Amino acid sequence: MKNAVRTYNWTYLISISLISAMGGLLFGYDWVVIGGAKPFYEPFFGITDNVALQGWAMSCALVGCLAGAALSGWFSDRFGRKRLLIMAALLFVVASIGTGSAYSLTSFIIFRITGGIGIGLASNLSPVYIAEITPAEFRGRFVSINQLTIVIGILAAQLINWRIADPVPAGSTIEEIFLSWNGQTGWRWMFYACAFPAGLFFLLMWFVPESPRWLARDEKNHRKVHALFTRMGGRDFADRELTSVRKTLESLTAKADYRLLREPGIKRLLIIGVILAVFQQWCGINVIFNYAHEIFANAGYSVSDILFNIVITGSVNLVFTFVGMFTVDKFGRKALMLLGAGGLAAIYAVLGSMYFFNMQGLPLLIMVVTAIACYAMSLAPVTWVVLSEIFPNRVRGIAMSIATFALWSACFVLTYTFPLLNKMLKASGTFWLYGVICILGFWFILRRLPETKGKSLEEIEHELTGDKMIAGNYE
Repeated sequence: MKNAVRTYNWTYLISISLISAMGGLLFGYDWVVIGGAKPFYEPFFGITDNVALQGWAMSCALVGCLAGAALSGWFSDRFGRKRLLIMAALLFVVASIGTGSAYSLTSFIIFRITGGIGIGLASNLSPVYIAEITPAEFRGRFVSINQLTIVIGILAAQLINWRIADPVPAGSTIEEIFLSWNGQTGWRWMFYACAFPAGLFFLLMWFVPESPRWLARDEKNHRKVHALFTRMGGRDFADRELTSVRKTLESLTAKADYRLLREPGIKRLLIIGVILAVFQQWCGINVIFNYAHEIFANAGYSVSDILFNIVITGSVNLVFTFVGMFTVDKFGRKALMLLGAGGLAAIYAVLGSMYFFNMQGLPLLIMVVTAIACYAMSLAPVTWVVLSEIFPNRVRGIAMSIATFALWSACFVLTYTFPLLNKMLKASGTFWLYGVICILGFWFILRRLPETKGKSLEEIEHELTGDKMIAGNYE
């Protein structure tokens, strides 16, 4: 059966996957737009000499991410994936308009936190939804669509920031930047721009079906679930998938229960998921996106050159995300994760040395771009694929929310501490520290990460939770 030729409704599957993955696009845009606005809103709010407030303004959205991630599991298991994604879209609209309209640091932070809640919801639910609707042999590629849209959102923010900002003359003072169009108005339009795709996401999500695997928890919905699976892949596919889902849910309550997370098999997977989520952030790449101004300024670039360099990094990020998408189902999750961890460790060793010896200009830019390329084809997409796969159906929403909560907690620590580490250890010591973390991550992935390539979600569940049933019977 596994080798049989299967005909899927690709137009339908790709359409609903792309719409749900718009949550990733908004996540990427909202997450990175602040990096381009940073040189201009800091003079406006008078925090250019306050490292603590700079770190808080940059990382406050992560408080919202934590709240969104924490709430998403219980609410999505209770109310479904679709409704929560619609809520995330609405929060993105409100946050983009509110942040752009802020005239005090307090209101700026409130709306950044609001957007962070949207990020927390979308970052959890978009990959879960896609994983629950796609065939096993193509799931890695489809879930990677979410990472692709994140990267497109990142690049869109970088391009829009670059095009909106007027050229900044070399040697401009803080007061001159404050009084310029960039300092008064330009940075606002960087945030306003997010409202357009957010509004489109809100409208399109109403036309997307609910996740069939979530619907299947209630036996009354099985006729509807069968119809959805039939539309996706035909009657034989629907019979096979619904039978598989039923067998994982029989003798189990349809409602997720936090007590199930204590079961030895599930607890082990949850620990693996949390550590991978934390490692994806503590590997250090996100500081390049969020603190590009400081990183490239240390390399001798001006503000205008920095904005252009950021676009270069975003373009490389996009190109190598495609590489990851088309290799994750070929080479497997574990191989790409090991490549990412080991590659970044080596790159950071060189990058830290370049900062230590005060090297500037193109060589340093090349190493930064190489680090982004390595991350984009490995840890960035594959972590989300693994997290969306390894948790059992009956606790997937809750377990995924815990892992996502851990991810954003780690991201908050990373983002908040970088200015402090950069001041204390300098750029060289900071990147060496991230390199050590990557070595530890490589060891953990090598020893603990199971391979899930080409297996149905139910097959993965039977194998990884210690179920003795023959997984192939469910394919």
